[in-house]
Amino acid sequence: MDRPEMTAAQLAAVPDALLAARAGDGDARAFEALARRHGPLMRAYARRLTESFTDADDVVQESLILIWSGIGELREPAAVKTWMMRITAHCAVDLLRRRRNHFDIEALADEAGHGPTPEAAAVAEAGIAALAAALATLPEEQRRCWTLRQMGGLSYQEIAEILDISTESVRGRLARARIALIRELEDWR
Repeated sequence: MDRPEMTAAQLAAVPDALLAARAGDGDARAFEALARRHGPLMRAYARRLTESFTDADDVVQESLILIWSGIGELREPAAVKTWMMRITAHCAVDLLRRRRNHFDIEALADEAGHGPTPEAAAVAEAGIAALAAALATLPEEQRRCWTLRQMGGLSYQEIAEILDISTESVRGRLARARIALIRELEDWR
């Protein structure tokens, strides 16, 4: 026997856990209700991480695709909001990582209103390359914490929630990352 169709107003009143379970069973309307409910928060969060409305929209779109494809595997439907936010954070970090690899020093200088001197551009490019190389030497968990803190401007608590670890773990990973980066960049200075 088929389930009766619910109106958008009825779906808006359904708890997240039930919507996630129904979406996991392939109910597109339940997924749409989840996306409508949490999409604005996902967008605001992505905007904070990427510092761009356009990038935030791209992150949310990519996140929703990943969420829809993986919601059937969600073990705890009641934790769907946290899971959705974690996926949003991962997508934002991935976008920032891709962007960092394609950094354009001239575009940055144009935004500031003047072009860099050739020497300043070379120094800036060398600094960015050195930082990218140093970040690549960090273990993944330290690199994620550092990126969320330094590039995303997130608090320790926010990072802990995204990575599903304690704030003490965040603090330790950041401390180890800073020490490693200082060592790696010591010769560059």
